[in-house]
Amino acid sequence: MKNTVIPEKRTFAIYEADVTPASATVHSHVNYELNYVKSGWGKRFIGDYFSSYESGDLVLLGPNLPHCWEGNIDEGDTPKNIAIRFTENFVNDNLTKFPELEHALQLFRDATQGIHFKGPLVEKIKIQLEKLLTEKGIGSLSRLLKIFELLTKIEDREYLSSVGYLEQSSQSDFKRINKIYEYIFLNFHRPITLNEVSGLICMTPRAFCRYFKEKTGKTLFEIIKQVRISYACKLLTSSHKTIADISYLSGYTTIVNFYKQFKELKDMSPKEYRNLKFSI
Repeated sequence: MKNTVIPEKRTFAIYEADVTPASATVHSHVNYELNYVKSGWGKRFIGDYFSSYESGDLVLLGPNLPHCWEGNIDEGDTPKNIAIRFTENFVNDNLTKFPELEHALQLFRDATQGIHFKGPLVEKIKIQLEKLLTEKGIGSLSRLLKIFELLTKIEDREYLSSVGYLEQSSQSDFKRINKIYEYIFLNFHRPITLNEVSGLICMTPRAFCRYFKEKTGKTLFEIIKQVRISYACKLLTSSHKTIADISYLSGYTTIVNFYKQFKELKDMSPKEYRNLKFSI
């Protein structure tokens, strides 16, 4: 996603953009962001959370929360997102003044983790976003508040990153961890060694293992496994590729190891997962 700056005389910026492999850079900004996937699918990273995404996904991100979307272009058209960014000052200086906006204010406080919204109201928000793309003046602000109202009515929400993730590390730690996450994000499809990753932040493998576990609560290879299996799950349900091909595309050199790690995370085999999803 592009780094859109909110104009000085605007409270928010809205744009539609393609999501390509080239745009897969971990970044953060001081604004809130509401991101809707208009078409396509791919994988995303938010804080310390990894998953795939698909058309119809709606996520609200709080300020300074590291994130990255990568588009999958192998199975069709390039994914497209609609995103709104609005400043922290807009929330803190304006929403706090109106008791009627109390529920919206609480929603933004919760967005420090990232929130994935689900359910039928997401489609209504999509319609409002598409109209907002071409709207100006008072009408645009009115429509933005309408979107806030719809968000507060959605009860089916998934909180993504760990509680307190933003408070756990210094800015230098963020840069280091984000650099590692970005590297995993872009290279999970091939073998990744401890030596190459520890070298990214100029640490010995032993020192890196201690540091990474302390900052993330997980080992490097637990994170790699999470990213690979998440990607494999999406391929299992969105393509007719063989399980052997999916194993290879997800970064595994042996199908035995793929089956083992898949079952560790999903409590079922890849074949069972595919059959379950297609039967729903």
